[in-house]
Parts: sequence; C-alpha cells; structure tokens
Amino acid sequence: MVKNYCISLFVCMLLPFFGVSQVGGTSTYMFMGITGAPRLAAMGTNFSSVYDNDLDVSVTNPSLINSNLKNHLSLSFVDYFDDINMGYASYSNTFDKVGSFAATIQFANYGTFKYADNVGTQSGTFSANEIAATIGWGRELHPRWSIGANFKMIFSGLEAYHSFGIAVDVAGTYHNEEKQLDASLIVQNVGVEIFTYASERSKLPFNIQLAFSQKLQHLPFRYFIVLHDLYKWNLIYDDPTLGSSTLDPSTGEVLQRTKMAVFGDNLLRHITIGGEFTIAKIVYLRAGYNYQRRQELKIASKSGLAGFSFGFGLDIYKFQFSYSYVMYTLAGAPNYFSVKTRISDWVK
Repeated sequence: MVKNYCISLFVCMLLPFFGVSQVGGTSTYMFMGITGAPRLAAMGTNFSSVYDNDLDVSVTNPSLINSNLKNHLSLSFVDYFDDINMGYASYSNTFDKVGSFAATIQFANYGTFKYADNVGTQSGTFSANEIAATIGWGRELHPRWSIGANFKMIFSGLEAYHSFGIAVDVAGTYHNEEKQLDASLIVQNVGVEIFTYASERSKLPFNIQLAFSQKLQHLPFRYFIVLHDLYKWNLIYDDPTLGSSTLDPSTGEVLQRTKMAVFGDNLLRHITIGGEFTIAKIVYLRAGYNYQRRQELKIASKSGLAGFSFGFGLDIYKFQFSYSYVMYTLAGAPNYFSVKTRISDWVK
C-alpha cells in the first residue's frame, strides 16, 4: 500500500516543529525541543535560568532542581496545531546525601491519520505518538553554584515504524541573590538512537543554550535572555539558487544582501527575549519575542504577530496555574496550560 497521502499530511502537520530553527528537520525526536511549560512558552523559549523553585522550569534545566521542590507536582497540556497535543507530568523529591530528583513523563500525540494510495483511495487509519521518560538530578555545590543532569529514554511510534533512543542533558547555574541575577548553561540531548525506524540512525535534536534572567531592583519585573543553537552559527536557510541574495516578497525581485545584513540576521536568530511582570505576588504577566521563529514562519504579505508570545500565571490557595498563547503563523497558535501544587500541602 502506497502511503503518499498520509505521509504528506503528517509532514505538513510537523512543519511547526521544524520552524524552531533551521537545524530542525535534520534529527528525530523533535518533540523534545518543544516545551510544555506555559511560563517558558510565554517567553518564546524552551529553556530558562530563573532560580525561583518552579518545577516547570526545572524540567528542562536540571541544575535548578533543589530541595525546595520536594513533593512538587506539575501537570502540563498543550493544545498544539490541528489534532496534535502534548504535555507532561513531573514530580520532584529530595533524598539526603544524594540530591534532589525530578521524574517526568513527556508525550506527544499527533492524532489519527488515514491510509491512502496514490489516487486517494482510503483503507483505514493509523496513529503516531512519542514518549520520553526523564530522570533529572540537581545538586547545590555552593550558595551561588549548582549543577544538574537529565537522563532520557525516548520511544517513538509512527504507524508501523518504531524507534528507541537515550539522551542526557548537562547543566550548570550561577545564582546571585543580592543582584537577583541567574545564569545557566546547558548541553541538551547528547545521545543516540538505539533502535531505528529503518536501517539508518538519525541524529537527536542537540542544542547548547545560555540563559540569563534578572529581577529589577525597584520594579516587580524580571527580564529573560536566551542564546540558543550556540554550536551552529548559520541558522539562515540558504537557497542554492540565490546564493547571498534574497527575494523581495512583494515584487519577486532578487535583492543582494550585504555581509553586515547577513551577520545581523544570523545574530538575532540566536537570541530570544522575554519579560515577566508580577502583581501582588500572585499574578504574573508574561511576554516574549523569538526573532528566528518570526523570520521562518511569518507570511510575507502579512506578518502579524508571528514570533510573539503571551501568557499569565496565577497563584490561588495551594495551586499555581499558568497559561500562554504562542503565535507561530496566521494559521494558528498553540495554547499551553499547567497546574502545579505541593503534595505535602495536602497529605502529611
């Protein structure tokens, strides 16, 4: 049975994943590069350095896992594009002399697809799912320094094709309480695909990121800066037919780009910025801007708010709720939800 129709549909639905960066589409398990945390999504990123005992942030930055997160539970759900949805469940605990741990189950469900031959004759359906089980460990070396690591086991099932791989993240964080400044460095997804879909092994979505965040001294506002894909400078799509030129979206005219313009474009593609404003210590307003996402997914005739993201957090009683709305293209925007609590607040 030829599956041209369903495969084409599946690829189209995964385009937002590949829009994360130009290195997207060259590796497997791309769902691991999409955050399920509304707070991070509202900042336009999947990684941060804020040291304020948020389990959602610690899921992707294990150097932030600490004893203050003991018995914390977080549940996340992402209403992605079309029938795609994803999310995770994470729980943290601390053990004397060993350190603090966070166990996370992350999933991505791509919905149901139709079998069809090359003339469109349908003959049933199939599904596609991916799951990653992660054990994160964090330890404080000094009041200002902490380290952490994630160990991941990843399973992918796409119709009758299956894959299994393992990966690790290694991270370190600097925390300055006096200046309310945090900085983190992480090397993500160092690993291998053990059992492959076919005979050839695929790469994992490797990344190196550096993040900064600081709360202003006289204003309840924290800014975030993330530098991503630090292992690769050129994130611009190179059309072999244009060379260093580009096309005017309105006229189709070939335009020559200067070296400075290319340098500036590449530099900005590595930078994501965001901010968080706190009201009465229980309401959090968030926004972010991802330049690379905007350049790759905007529509030339009408850019809209592609690349921008917004969200809020709310502390009520023993719960923390978060929501974010991330603008990818005019075609749609995912909704992110999470709820957090501390189990020890409910059970002695």
